[in-house]
Amino acid sequence: MTRERIIERVRKLLALSNSSNEHEAALAAAHAQRLLSEHNLAMSELEAQEEGAGEVALQVAKTVPKWLSSLFATVANAFDCFPIVTTTPECSRLRFIGVGEDPAVAVCTLQYLIKELRRLASGYLHCLELQQEGVMPLDRQRVRTSYLLGAVQGVRQALADQKVQTPTTSTALVPVKEALIRQYREEHFGNLRTRRSRSSTVLATAYHQGRQDGAMLQLGPQRRQLDQQPEAHTTEEAERQ
Repeated sequence: MTRERIIERVRKLLALSNSSNEHEAALAAAHAQRLLSEHNLAMSELEAQEEGAGEVALQVAKTVPKWLSSLFATVANAFDCFPIVTTTPECSRLRFIGVGEDPAVAVCTLQYLIKELRRLASGYLHCLELQQEGVMPLDRQRVRTSYLLGAVQGVRQALADQKVQTPTTSTALVPVKEALIRQYREEHFGNLRTRRSRSSTVLATAYHQGRQDGAMLQLGPQRRQLDQQPEAHTTEEAERQ
C-alpha cells in the first residue's frame, strides 16, 4: 500500500472515531493510531494532504530574461514549489505551484529579490561609470546581464544553505507535498514542455562581483509580505521553466 493510500485510510478511520457508537469509535481510533505508528506518520501529513496544492503567480513582461528565469526556478526550489511559466501575447506569468503558504512566501521572496538585484546592478554600473568616465550602451547591457547572472548564482547558494539549516518541509512531508503538486499540475496544466536556456557568455569581473554581492544579500522579508500576495491566474498554454 502506498503512503498516500495509508494516509487516506487513516483519515477515514479518524472520521469513524467520531461515531456515536462508542465501541466502533474506539476501535477506529485505535486502528488509526496503530497505522500512524507503524508507518511513522505524523498528523501534519494528514493535514497537508487535506489542504491540497494551489498556485500564486507573478505577472512580468512577455520576454523573461535569463537571469529572471533562473532566479524564479531558484526561489521555487527553495520553497518546495514547482515553477511554471505561461505566456500570452501580452505578458508572461511566473507560477509557483505548492502546498499551503509555500507559493505565497515564494512569490513575495521573488518580488523582493528582483527589486534588490536590480538595485545592486544599478549601483554596480554607476560605480563603473564613475571609474571609467562612462560605459557604452552595448557594454552597459552586457555588464548588467553578467552581473545579474552572477548575483542569481550567489542567491542560489545562499538559499541552498538556508534550506539545509531550516528546511521548508520536514522529510516525512516531502512525498506528500510532491504528490499533491503533481496532481494539481496534471489537473490544471496537462503535459508541459521543458524549455532549455542557451549558455551565456559573461564578463568575468561583473559576474564574479554579482555572485559575491548576491551571496551577501539578505534573502527577504518573506513572512511580512504575505498579505500583499498577487492573484493566481491559469491559462491553457504552459511550459515548464
